[in-house]
Amino acid sequence: MTKQTTENRERLLVVWLIASAFGIMFAVLSWMQESGALPPADELGAWKGLLAVLSGLVLYWFIARNIPGGPGDE
Repeated sequence: MTKQTTENRERLLVVWLIASAFGIMFAVLSWMQESGALPPADELGAWKGLLAVLSGLVLYWFIARNIPGGPGDE
C-alpha cells in the first residue's frame, strides 16, 4: 500500500508542477503582451494559451523535472 501511495504522490507532483509551469508561462506571456512584445489579446486569441502550454512543458522539462525530491528522484 505504501508503494501505491508514493506513486500517487509522484503523479500528483508531476501534475502540480506542469500546472504551475503553465501558470508561470501564461503570466510571462501576459507581461509580454502588456509590454507590447506580443500582439494584444484580441489579435492573439487562444494562441496565447497554446503558447503557454507548450512553453510550460518546456519549462517543466528543463527545470522542474530535475529538482531534488521531485518525480523520479531516489
